[in-house]
Amino acid sequence: QVQLVESGGGLVQAGDSLRLSCAASGVTFSSYAWGWFRQAPGKEREFVAAISGSAPRTYYADFVKGRFTISRDNYKNAVYLQMNSLKPEDTAVYYCAAGSLSTWSDNYDYWGQGTQVTVSS
Repeated sequence: QVQLVESGGGLVQAGDSLRLSCAASGVTFSSYAWGWFRQAPGKEREFVAAISGSAPRTYYADFVKGRFTISRDNYKNAVYLQMNSLKPEDTAVYYCAAGSLSTWSDNYDYWGQGTQVTVSS
């Protein structure tokens, strides 16, 4: 049984940092690419960042470049999203996902339940 469990969300002020974690089980972690997506109220889910399975390559949405960093630990079966200089518009539920390296959510097979990030101004 595949389980992805996100953690690390919370309520912060603009300019603060958060580190999201995604712990995976029931999946061959190193065989998958991993992505972070987010969904704000009333909006569609959108791509945030992704990292490939091996010889890691990373991809970012333009609106997080220079502020967010995705990383993975194949020994801990975990993927992370370091978020710096947070803005109110970063407020959303953040989801991690496992699948094929892509910016499209349809290319990811497994999803976590999400963790709420709220940034106050």
